[in-house]
Amino acid sequence: MSQDLWLQNYDAACRLAQEIAENIHERNRQQRTGGNPAKLNMTLRASLQKLKQNIAQLRETLNQTSAQRRIMQAEANRRQTLVDDLATREMRLNASFKGDLLEAEPSRSSLMTGGSGSGPAGNPWLVNESEETRGLSFGEIKHHQQQIIEAQDAGLDALAAVISRQKQMGQEIGNELEEQNEIIDDLAQLVDKTDSRIKNETHRVKLLDTKSASCGMQLVIVLLLIAIIVVAVW
Repeated sequence: MSQDLWLQNYDAACRLAQEIAENIHERNRQQRTGGNPAKLNMTLRASLQKLKQNIAQLRETLNQTSAQRRIMQAEANRRQTLVDDLATREMRLNASFKGDLLEAEPSRSSLMTGGSGSGPAGNPWLVNESEETRGLSFGEIKHHQQQIIEAQDAGLDALAAVISRQKQMGQEIGNELEEQNEIIDDLAQLVDKTDSRIKNETHRVKLLDTKSASCGMQLVIVLLLIAIIVVAVW
């Protein structure tokens, strides 16, 4: 008999959480050794968001299954506990990613198989609770995480407002550049017309100069002929 689909999705979410914990460990190692963890940070953000969505899907499916009485109440309670534990681990991983929790230094074997400090079901989470969250209940940790998220949302809203203003300024600059380009195009057309007129006028001046020189020569010849006739008659 194949495993229940809900349990399969739960196991997949646990494996994703394990992968996130390993990546956080590797990210911290790169930070300590002077590496560049930018790529891992991008992967972790996407993985944490996916884990959050998977947990929400598990809750929704469990609520539907329980409401339809497709599983016993005892099993529904057990699964609810599993989801709550997974949600707590997701918040701790988020806090660890943001630097709110200090990561332990387990060996590779304990990372893969778990040790005395592993959580329920033998899943290692590679982190020790800080004084800020130690001893808090699930609801209190959730409230603390919500406060962090609200602060981040406020920062994102402020950043969005700045980006919006910059976008508006960019549009205004773009409109101004378009107007300046139109003025430059008009000036270029005016210069082209003026240049054409200057060439035409220069050509006319050359023609007039040529004609003036020709008339002057003719006048000199006539005067010479008159002088010759006068001398001959004299």
